[in-house]
This record gives sequence, C-alpha cells and structure tokens, in this order.
Amino acid sequence: MPDPVSVTLTHLSAPAGGSKRLTGHLVRPDGPGPWPGVVVAHEVMGANDEMLRQARRLASAGYLTLMPDLYTDGGARRCLIPTMRAALSGHGRAYQDIAAARTYLVDDPDCTGAVGIIGFCMGGSFALMGAGSGIFDAASANYGQLPKDMDQALADACPIVASYGGRDRPLKGAAAKLESALDRLGVVHDVKEYPQAGHAFLNDEQFGPRLLHPLYRVAGFGPVPEASVDAWLRIEAFFDTHLKHTTKA
Repeated sequence: MPDPVSVTLTHLSAPAGGSKRLTGHLVRPDGPGPWPGVVVAHEVMGANDEMLRQARRLASAGYLTLMPDLYTDGGARRCLIPTMRAALSGHGRAYQDIAAARTYLVDDPDCTGAVGIIGFCMGGSFALMGAGSGIFDAASANYGQLPKDMDQALADACPIVASYGGRDRPLKGAAAKLESALDRLGVVHDVKEYPQAGHAFLNDEQFGPRLLHPLYRVAGFGPVPEASVDAWLRIEAFFDTHLKHTTKA
C-alpha cells in the first residue's frame, strides 16, 4: 500500500478561522494521476494507525487521500471535547480544518477536482455535515451521530453512502432515520444497517487499552469482518460512481 507523508495545512486553516497549527497525512496512489480526492475525518481516538490504514486503503483504490489531524493544535487532551462538540453542533474550527484539507487536494495538480469526504465515528458526523456544506461531491458516513435538524443540515446534500451497526446502542435506529430523511429530501444515497455489527465495525483491530477489549466485545464495539467487507464494497462502488466519473473544471 502507498505510504502516507506529513503535510502542513496551517496556511489554509489559520486564515479561514481554523486551527492556528494544522498538519495532515497525505497518501498518494501508485501510478500516474490525476485522481479524485478524499478527505478522511478521523474517529474520536484521533489520526491513529487504524485511520492511517483506512487512508491507505482509499489511496490503493485510486484516491488522493488526505486526513487532517483535528487534534494538531493542542493534542487530544485539549482538542477532543471541542472537536466532539463541533461534530454534533455543526459549528467549530474543525469545519475550517476539513475545508482546508479539501482545498489542499483541489490545489494539487494531480487531483481531478472531484473531492469526497469519509468519516468514522466522530468523523462520520463531520462527513454528514460536510455532505450538506456544498463543497464535497460525495460523502461516506460510518456510524456517525445524525445532525439534530437533518432537513436543514442535509438539504441539497451531495450523494451519501452510510453504514451503521444494529448493535450500536447509542445509534439505534439511526440508519432508518437517515434514510427516511434522505428520501424526503431527494438526496442520492445508499444507507445500510448491519444487524450483527456494533460501533467501529470497520476497524481492522480492536481499539483502546488491551485490558478493556473484552468489555468492548461484550458491548458490541470493534471489528466485524463480514460487515466491513460489504460496507467497503459499497463505499468504493459509490465513490467510483460519484467521484471517479466526475471531473471538475
């Protein structure tokens, strides 16, 4: 798989009201471009090895992939709570940081100009809000909290592919609610709930301290390979349709 490189996004985030210091992980596909771009909004645990593997996977599928580290300016201890609040409220510097990552991709001569967003956990909420922002061409939301006012947040949203776990208790019924809203709003979508899966089922490995892994499994958190394989097939097919077959001037 392609290797990520660290890039500086401060010159794009700070003037726009985002983080005063922002870095990201850029993964460039092998072979010649140009390629569509994808911004990765990381999970609550941060821009960790799990999220880097997801970024590499997208690059291997032919996407110029950039994951901004939303905890750059202060670390997880100082940034986690404000970033989570931003994800749920729709306001906060994280949105300027995500927009900065998109601009970085668009400015890359190897980008076609079509850019999507994918998010996991907390990042799934950013992906849904990003879908309605008017700056992305497709969005993939994976077990993200729904916007409080979906009619307002998702009006005129770009196409959305979303995946949820039936065993994810805090998000019980989220898939059905999201699909109903997208149907009502006329947004192109592919929403699916996996009954056997819980939160973070797209992860390759169990997150958090090893001592807590048994507790997470009981709670339904963590990898579910069968659901993950199907979800990734849907995500890649959806992005192929709405990103690879779209060229921006």
